[in-house]
Amino acid sequence: DYFLSDGSYCYELGCSTAKLTKNLAERHKLKKINFVGIDKEKGMITEAKKLCKENKNVKIIYSDLGKIKYQKSDLFISFYTIQFVHPKIRQLIFDDIYNSLNWGGAFILFEKVRANDARFQDIFTTLYTDYKLSQGYTPEEILSKSRSLKGVLEPFSEQGNIDLLKRAGFVDITIVFKYICFEGFLAIK
Repeated sequence: DYFLSDGSYCYELGCSTAKLTKNLAERHKLKKINFVGIDKEKGMITEAKKLCKENKNVKIIYSDLGKIKYQKSDLFISFYTIQFVHPKIRQLIFDDIYNSLNWGGAFILFEKVRANDARFQDIFTTLYTDYKLSQGYTPEEILSKSRSLKGVLEPFSEQGNIDLLKRAGFVDITIVFKYICFEGFLAIK
């Protein structure tokens, strides 16, 4: 609501089934806003296109984030996506986002984060494992998931994410969410 108006572009990076993109399009249906969901998983793109087929102002794109030429935009949203992008190209993606934003536009970024020291990381890992167990996951499922993410999920620390944002050009950055090893950032150009 703070960033979108008539003529705006809004990108959801790693849109998965595009439920968020669809909800935003419906919330702002009286405005002429272009919503674009991007994902690199073909199965997700298929589901996203089905979900959004009635929304004429929603476009779903199959692509890697580093290969997109973005329109001038007012909002980028990324929920737990950048952590799966290889570290060597993350800065380039943040740079592209910053350069594509209109002045006053925003980047909302949610990520799993590493603690800033090993002691805190051990605490966070134990708390998160306890949480998963309380949700009914078996130790085998938790271990299997952890192994499947090895080499694929590469979270940065809170400071690492802030540094990426600052190097891209963002000055106004705040944390809007924090739960154990998960954080949400709002960065405004």
